[in-house]
Amino acid sequence: MIIYSSSVEEFKVAVDENRIASNIEAVYIEKLGKRPTVSEWRSWNNSMQFMERVIRNSKVADDCGVMIEYNIPSTSKRVDFIIAGKDAQSNDNFIIVELKQWEEAWTTDKEDIVRTSLGGSKVETTHPSYQAWSYRQFMYDMNEAVYTKGVKGHSIAFLHNYKEKNPEPLKAEQYQNTIKEAPLFFAHEIKKLQDFIFKYVGKGKGMQLLYDIENGKIVPSKSLIDHINALFEGHSDFVLLDEQKIAYETIMSLATKQETKKTIIVKGGPGTGKSVVSMNALGGLIRKQLNTKFVAPNASFRNVMVEMLTKQSSKSKMRTKSLFMGSGSFVDARPDEFDAILVDEAHRLKGKGAYMYRGLNQIDDIIKSSRVNVFFIDDYQRIRPDDIGTVEEIKRIAKERKSEIYEYSLVAQFRCSGAEGFLNWVDDALQIRDTGNFNGWDKETFDFRVIDSPHRLLELIKEKQSNGHKARMVAGFAWSWTDKAKGNPNGQIEDVTIEEHDFSMPWNGHVIRETWAIHPDGIDQAGCVHTTQGLEFDYVGVIIGNDLKYNPVSGTLTADYNEYKDTTGKKGLKNKPDELVALIKNIYKVLISRGMKGCYVYCRDEELLRYLQERLDRTNRT
Repeated sequence: MIIYSSSVEEFKVAVDENRIASNIEAVYIEKLGKRPTVSEWRSWNNSMQFMERVIRNSKVADDCGVMIEYNIPSTSKRVDFIIAGKDAQSNDNFIIVELKQWEEAWTTDKEDIVRTSLGGSKVETTHPSYQAWSYRQFMYDMNEAVYTKGVKGHSIAFLHNYKEKNPEPLKAEQYQNTIKEAPLFFAHEIKKLQDFIFKYVGKGKGMQLLYDIENGKIVPSKSLIDHINALFEGHSDFVLLDEQKIAYETIMSLATKQETKKTIIVKGGPGTGKSVVSMNALGGLIRKQLNTKFVAPNASFRNVMVEMLTKQSSKSKMRTKSLFMGSGSFVDARPDEFDAILVDEAHRLKGKGAYMYRGLNQIDDIIKSSRVNVFFIDDYQRIRPDDIGTVEEIKRIAKERKSEIYEYSLVAQFRCSGAEGFLNWVDDALQIRDTGNFNGWDKETFDFRVIDSPHRLLELIKEKQSNGHKARMVAGFAWSWTDKAKGNPNGQIEDVTIEEHDFSMPWNGHVIRETWAIHPDGIDQAGCVHTTQGLEFDYVGVIIGNDLKYNPVSGTLTADYNEYKDTTGKKGLKNKPDELVALIKNIYKVLISRGMKGCYVYCRDEELLRYLQERLDRTNRT
């Protein structure tokens, strides 16, 4: 979607008459149905003055096309400025200009990441040249009008308030490859910028190209398909087994027949392979040249999946990451804008009032905006009151949207070494559902132990890690989490404390939260359910805090409202003990089921520790 477009001639007149910001605002309100922020309006008014002088003095033809605030389809990203036209050889070109009002910046040791002053504090953000390059790459990957017509795209970053330093942080060695892809221009380099613009679009005739870009069909290019194929090829983590293959082929068969709107519900507990199927379906649908997005409400899960797939440069990650979206991204999407949307961990979808979500119901957003939508779900993994993702709710909305409903179940357990009996035993022991499973499971296939010391628990996990296994410590939300602004950006403060054992360790760091599961520092930090749900390890050590206790008189598990520290997770549940304990038990089931080969549990409540040990002993006697 183009927020504002005009010829260069019209653009120059609008700026001269001091109405460019007002013109952009009017179209913004008309197309997006909301007002821009004050800072956006000021940015337009300021930056467009600079761009008008650059364009005027570059001497490009008046019939070049100008786009301002081009909303990249299928994303929330907007390109600041695009100018389109022909070069001296009559080739079609467009130039993406990333405008920044920065005045200072600092390097980091992260690829394509810098720090700058925003909102009164120093924050990490992507390098301006990287931003410009990434927008151009999206056009090459997804806009059919660009990649089929031989249109040449260029990208630059223009920091019109920035005085170059010596040495200049933004031109540090680690950013040079990106700057080659998207040149960087500072305040004193306006003449160079003018020459660059004239070289590629100076001969004009750019309005038709604007139209083509705006109306280009959003489908994956062969280049993107080849990229995705290379990522999946030979990747053992995403090999389909048995009924996973059946589920995948069922999805592919239904999703590629788009005569009618379809909603596919894939049900399965921990370890049934929901994520393996969903990731393969993403690759398969992209190969079919369908405009497909992968959705996971949990940002940690999304980022770890990208890391596992790519393990390459930031540019490879960016191309892959553009296919992944958060669950609140579809509020403003058009009906059937996407060919397919795949939703992993659908039980974590949210409704009205959820943090940072502007809509009413994320399930409805997704079904509305896609021809085919696939929900991977486990009703027993809801962990917060605002988790509205249930099979019943998906069916209700699908019927309202006249979407055909298909259901599929994954049963066989691939996590926990195929120990379906173990997860049934966990359900029974945690009183989540009565499975009648007192016989346990094949102990040779899965190692489960109740440990009476948190120190010993940590020792076991570190032993597994040092022996080449993926292992992590996790804990229930029974300890507060010190904010990074209070000196805790990466686990400097040991919040998870068990005084009676003189034990303490930090929560997973804010800085590495989204990649904690695979980050080298993760072994010394305790993960929570929000950084682990959907992920898996070889071995997991679980600390059950005082939020979950056992009453030996009634023989029931109880929740302690005051000991449960997730304020959002317990909102409105102070006088609803049954609902609270159900959610907390689900949390611990999620944590316990993260291990594929083994799980070791320590309980702070002595009665709960004794209860689980007795239940475990009973399985050993049968």
